[in-house]
Amino acid sequence: MISALSNCTLCPRRCGADRAHGETGFCGSGAKARVFRWGPHFGEEPPLTGERGSGAVFFSRCTMRCIYCQNSPWSWRGEGEDVEIPRLTGIFRELATESKCENWNLVSPAPWLPLIREAVKPLISADIRLPFVYNTSGFESAETLDAFPDLCDIALCDLRYSRNATAREASCADGYVEASRAAFKRFWNRLGPLETDSRGVARRGVICRILVLPGHAAEAVENLAWLAANVSNAVHVSVMSQYTPVYMAKEKPPWDRTVAAEEYAEVTEAAADFGFENGWMQDFESNRPSGLLGEQMTPGSGAAGL
Repeated sequence: MISALSNCTLCPRRCGADRAHGETGFCGSGAKARVFRWGPHFGEEPPLTGERGSGAVFFSRCTMRCIYCQNSPWSWRGEGEDVEIPRLTGIFRELATESKCENWNLVSPAPWLPLIREAVKPLISADIRLPFVYNTSGFESAETLDAFPDLCDIALCDLRYSRNATAREASCADGYVEASRAAFKRFWNRLGPLETDSRGVARRGVICRILVLPGHAAEAVENLAWLAANVSNAVHVSVMSQYTPVYMAKEKPPWDRTVAAEEYAEVTEAAADFGFENGWMQDFESNRPSGLLGEQMTPGSGAAGL
């Protein structure tokens, strides 16, 4: 664990920061896991929330810098609690045994994977285990995913951009396209299609999120085309219209507006044309529960998105 933090190469930036001895790299992560919030979460896709909610752990820090980040208090500014391994073990135990969540949902876990593995070891040894949801923007290192397969039973993976110029402008993530597509292929090749139990709750497999972005609907279509041609149109796809201009996006066109109806229709029609039949199409007119906006969440434990 210490060696992984002494020369950090956990994300595609491979900055080599010596986190074990006080140095921080691009994401600002240190030697202790920083957690902003945890608890049953009801804002994910239906097979993830089930009846009891997805056991989300919102980790602070992020390997991207999205100008429209809805979680900027902890992703950009690093708010949250630094927790020792036993405390992190207690959080996972609480989600499994007290809240009785459907899964352990690791939200933006890449900088913290070695610490998460240490934290869940005693629980798994005691036969306390939930399926792990690896909840990611897609900006992942293939080598890291190969090193931590035990922390991913279900991949909830974005394909956010199809052009690196956009990824650079909006998320400071040059190389995003290659990284996210390589990551998605790894998820698919190892986990395959979404599998659910008798209650319809996910136990294994892959979900691809396509967030339609204002002025960039064509990129969502291009990602759907890539999925159909290079992976499978059997992938469960979650097409989302909920983009909300927050944080720095408020001052920067076209990011300062919501998605237009015709933009969203372009993407949903393309999903049908490419033969995607599994998944979810968010209603364009649906109102997003305000409690799901990260900027409106409070730190600590508790249910979110009820």
